[in-house]
Amino acid sequence: MDRVQSQEQFEQLVQRDQYTVIKFDTTWCPDCKTLDRFIGGIVEEHGDKDFYAMDAEEFQPLAEANEVRGIPSLLVYRNGEKIAHLHSKFAKTPGQVSEYLNSLE
Repeated sequence: MDRVQSQEQFEQLVQRDQYTVIKFDTTWCPDCKTLDRFIGGIVEEHGDKDFYAMDAEEFQPLAEANEVRGIPSLLVYRNGEKIAHLHSKFAKTPGQVSEYLNSLE
């Protein structure tokens, strides 16, 4: 999963006419590391979506503007709109994440 490197890149990604999933995380977060252990298989199952990660602390103003209150959080964008938000307490198992992403279809 590529990492978002700038606010400009974030803005470009969320404007596209496809599902763009952005995982807000940090380097020190244990739940983020747990999610990283199983997210690869989920990314493979959802080839219709593009997945990226970004550091919620490095991009704190963007995280706050997108109501990221806990990490990891998975936010889905399309055509410049945030259309879904999976908060950290619901992103602890592969089943929870898969169910969330499947609900978009």
